[in-house]
Amino acid sequence: MIPLKDDTPRVHKPVAVTLIILANVVLQYATGSLPSYAHEAVLRLLGVVPARYFLPGWAEVSGFPPMGALPFFSYMFLHAGWWHLIMNMWMLWIFGDNIEDVMGPWRFLAFYVLCGLAALALHMFFNLTESQPIIGASGAIAGVLGAYVTLYPHGRVLTLIPILIFPWFVRLPAWLFLGFWFATQVLSGLYSLGGHTAGIAWWAHVGGFLAGMILVRLFMRPERCLYCEYKGPNFRFS
Repeated sequence: MIPLKDDTPRVHKPVAVTLIILANVVLQYATGSLPSYAHEAVLRLLGVVPARYFLPGWAEVSGFPPMGALPFFSYMFLHAGWWHLIMNMWMLWIFGDNIEDVMGPWRFLAFYVLCGLAALALHMFFNLTESQPIIGASGAIAGVLGAYVTLYPHGRVLTLIPILIFPWFVRLPAWLFLGFWFATQVLSGLYSLGGHTAGIAWWAHVGGFLAGMILVRLFMRPERCLYCEYKGPNFRFS
């Protein structure tokens, strides 16, 4: 299922969302222009390799320089290629403007980064000795999706569902579209625990989504939440 647009109105321009997309595009252009060996080195240095932190002896032998906490933040602005970037930024553009709308740009930036950190934490919990870097904005964007389904569960999402070679366009409620997406991430994560991997950080998506559902309640500003169904801790619905 491919989301095309949602029907939830917004009041303010998505300044932070636009800046995040711009930063990701600039970094993708910069890293993608490097020779393949240099590109790989950048991803291993600025992406998060769990074994680097949980197996310090291995990290020393493998030649990892001390980078402190920088990779915990830089990983969510790096991508494996343009298609990886485009898919992530498309999801952010569709759903992120409404979340920034109820937070304001600075709160949204803090929320976005915290969701990315939560996503990383759950991924590392299940992959303590992983030697491949985790990169990409999908964990942080999963937090945006979790926030969206909390605030706008009945918002409609115009969705493209390919059936063989025929496109089917349907408007789905956000709870169904995002609930199905979340369920596939959990099931795929459970499947991966059996040693089946596909190069996708399923647990990062799960961690980010759950963090978004929780953190949106702390970062939202009720006076800006004009179209929300969830209005605050008292569960007042419009």
